Amino acid sequence: MRTVNFIADNEVTLLHTGADFFPALIAAIDAASYEVYFETYIFAADDTGKAVMAALMNAARRGVQVRMITDWWGTGRRQVNGMHVELVAAGVEHRVFNPWFKRGVTRTHRKICVVDREVAYVGGININDDMFCDRNRSIELVAPRWDFAVQVRGPLVAAIHLEALTQWRRLGKLGIIKRIGLFRDMRKVNKIATQNMVQAGFVVRDNFRNRRTIQRAYLQALGRARHSVLLANPYFAPGAKFRHALAAAAERGVEVTLLIGVGEIWLQDAVAHSFYPKLLAAGVKVVEYHKTQLHAKVAVVDDDWATVGSSNVDGLSLFLNQEANVVIKDAVFAQNLRRHIEAAIAEGVLINPADIKHVGRFRRIGYEVAFFAYKMVMRVFAVGKYA
Repeated sequence: MRTVNFIADNEVTLLHTGADFFPALIAAIDAASYEVYFETYIFAADDTGKAVMAALMNAARRGVQVRMITDWWGTGRRQVNGMHVELVAAGVEHRVFNPWFKRGVTRTHRKICVVDREVAYVGGININDDMFCDRNRSIELVAPRWDFAVQVRGPLVAAIHLEALTQWRRLGKLGIIKRIGLFRDMRKVNKIATQNMVQAGFVVRDNFRNRRTIQRAYLQALGRARHSVLLANPYFAPGAKFRHALAAAAERGVEVTLLIGVGEIWLQDAVAHSFYPKLLAAGVKVVEYHKTQLHAKVAVVDDDWATVGSSNVDGLSLFLNQEANVVIKDAVFAQNLRRHIEAAIAEGVLINPADIKHVGRFRRIGYEVAFFAYKMVMRVFAVGKYA
């Protein structure tokens, strides 16, 4: 079954770190004529956050309709409440995703901005300074956070816009008539996304209609891989299907390399380490990245398949959070992203099978306990889908 509906004739630009992303994002908002949809997980009160917030408020003051969604958990209750007062005073329409966990433990982890239905931004970059760690914004990094987003122009923007509109309406108080209209709009996304079958597609994960869409896109690409897979991710804890797909690709001769961010959360590192023995035994190469915070969620398969987005390869992103990725079928784009990943791999630490054999007994037991605990938590909160 096809999981990514590709649309032709898009211009997709790779944006590396906040140095590329924030100037492009702010310039697009500053140039907005009539409409901005904006959604993010973390919106910090640092200089970067203030600059983006000022651009959104200035757009609203000059008559642009600005609709903004921030996640209650990711941004923080105090920051959300303080922002809300300022935003509303400037004319920005602001909604908070899942305040006080009223919708369970799910979060919007998506990073989306659509301006005038002409240009869209999708990726993994939160609204915070590149030199501070996402988890602890008081810790200064020695190098900019390694992360990516894409700027999209062309027909795919319509699908991204409709998803942003759908999310906005979903968070509003809708009566039965408006909910019927919402369902019609969501069906319209699929109609737009099937007009052409090349170049780029937009995939989301939610708990409403697209529960497994992003994982299926990955599994389909891994199943079709013929010579190489490069996957970079900071929070690596895939379910059984994903792990088996990686191992199966390596066992049939595909060069599979995982670039994993470590050093941010000890429990996450322990869970990731629990997967190393079987992956290495199957022929998967594992490289750990220590230079700075690796926050990117990107992959390149063979010569022309690539993805950039917000979805980690873990239980939270694949089975619980709301996520958004762009999938690109283009050799030039894939080659560009491949160069970035290969450069980071060259700066990383290759894990050898001998390294695993020399891990002490108690540490090995600790890895297994961490994985078991993580698995149980995911089975509870992800409705038993994680395995």
